[in-house]
Amino acid sequence: MKILHLYHDIMNLYGDYANISALKRLFGFSGIECNVDRITFGENAIISDYDLIYIGSGTERNQKVVLEDIRKYRVSLKEYIDKGKTILMTGNSFEMTGKTLKDAEGNEYEGLGIFDFTTEEQNKVRNTADAVFTADFSDKPLVGFINKCSEINGITTPLFDVKMGLGNKKDDTKEGIRVNNFFGTHLTGPVLIKNPYFLIYIAGIIAGDESKIDTKKLGFEKSGYEVTLSELSKRMNNDG
Repeated sequence: MKILHLYHDIMNLYGDYANISALKRLFGFSGIECNVDRITFGENAIISDYDLIYIGSGTERNQKVVLEDIRKYRVSLKEYIDKGKTILMTGNSFEMTGKTLKDAEGNEYEGLGIFDFTTEEQNKVRNTADAVFTADFSDKPLVGFINKCSEINGITTPLFDVKMGLGNKKDDTKEGIRVNNFFGTHLTGPVLIKNPYFLIYIAGIIAGDESKIDTKKLGFEKSGYEVTLSELSKRMNNDG
């Protein structure tokens, strides 16, 4: 198993490296050898060599720096997605795959154009919220935290339904994007640490069969998830 962690050093705002650590650990439990390559700005990778590509979240400034560098991968990333191979982008990294990004000063940047959505940062105002999401691929809700200053328009295949927290734009009940096995979300935590069942699902896709994944040693992770979900559910019920 080969994982590519792109821009591991400058797109790591919320300890996003832990998502890769969690995957590698789970593969180890399952007897599956897993190697991780960490490639950053100014370096080069052969995208097709990998079973998973991951990019975490960065500051708005670092996002724009990475956007210029990641353009060299545009064609190979598009081919990778079209073949159904797995990409996970968390935080504002997935915004780069859209048509355009507009910053809070009104400057517009060309995105990778892999997808048709557009992103606009909102006057340097950060929107934060605890989150509970659901997804059609999971019978377990997902939990985490949202911290962003952007609104996204034009996503037609969202990843999650919002039960609590923030969607892709104001008053939106949908969050993130999924196309084939491309997963993009602002949900942090890091997301695979907070959500062991999502971790298992992603690992199963990469391995080609979820039955290959040994989940017996995820007891602490599952217990932590249940506590978080319980507390957030109480808050939802009180607010309702």
